[in-house]
Amino acid sequence: MAVTTRTLADAIAQLREKEAVQAARELLEGGASPTEIFEACRQGVEVIGRQYEKGLCFLPELLLAGEILTQISRMVRERYPTETEARPGGPKVILGTVQGDIHDIGKNMVAFLLEANGFQVVDLGVDVPPEAFVEAIRREQARVVGMSCLLTVGHQSMKRTVQALAGAGVREQVRVMIGGAATNEQVRAYVGADAWGQNAADAVRLAREWMGGGES
Repeated sequence: MAVTTRTLADAIAQLREKEAVQAARELLEGGASPTEIFEACRQGVEVIGRQYEKGLCFLPELLLAGEILTQISRMVRERYPTETEARPGGPKVILGTVQGDIHDIGKNMVAFLLEANGFQVVDLGVDVPPEAFVEAIRREQARVVGMSCLLTVGHQSMKRTVQALAGAGVREQVRVMIGGAATNEQVRAYVGADAWGQNAADAVRLAREWMGGGES
């Protein structure tokens, strides 16, 4: 039976580590692009995020999902080394998982594809407080900020971060995009962000539109 991106997404959603890694390997060998691989990963992780919110899975499952994604990301980087390097001098994008959320799966996917498209990524990590975003904007003089959350608890943190940017006088110099399993267009409006991305490809598209950066 041929391996498809749905095979990969289902294996991740069901936390079948060996099967997921093998499916990713076969897809790569068959010529699948990094974007296709990571879209399948996003779909699988989204299922896990919903289960976590409902109390059907717990922190160990989230950590296992993160380990699966780390292995797959490593394989993609090894297969496409020249396509996954940021270009020196490329436009900067600041990324971070907001305060109260320690999950970085989606954020890491976005960082990977942004770098593959020529952007410099300033990754602030997870559980990032609003003031850290403000400091990074001032330090890096970046014009795009991406905030991620897997859980609904991150909505308030996103809102506080956007408010902090305004309070610090840097809101007007940046465009803010949000993403993650717990976000949608309604959440974007609530937190005051400029755009919502459903997946990593959306984040790349928005960064290109806003900055005209990266590869064509």
